[in-house]
Amino acid sequence: MKLGLAAWHRAMADGCPEDVMRELVAPDATFHSPVVHTPQEGREKVMLYLGAAARVFADTGFRYVRELVDGPEVCLEFEAEIDGIYVNGIDLIRFDIEGRIADFKVMVRPLKAINALWQKMATELENT
Repeated sequence: MKLGLAAWHRAMADGCPEDVMRELVAPDATFHSPVVHTPQEGREKVMLYLGAAARVFADTGFRYVRELVDGPEVCLEFEAEIDGIYVNGIDLIRFDIEGRIADFKVMVRPLKAINALWQKMATELENT
């Protein structure tokens, strides 16, 4: 499988299957949550958060609406709707030389969306 942005889009379309994510996320990857203050480090933690997010955003109309690419740095703007609340955010991703996710940062707006997302993610992570 060719890794990088195209692989990320395929993984998202397939619901972020664990075997694909394990290959796509670098062993020393870091995840930055919009609500957790400390970075989550290591493949297992990053996969945990990305998998939970994929389940939370399932059936929300999640879609990427803009894509900015500068070499290994990617900014993907997304939209979704959670419990009637409009969610707008970005995934800021840095890929390593092998095309694996090295760093993944999520930013979300408006505040109502952050609060709704935080509640859904907390529930999803507790059930994992």
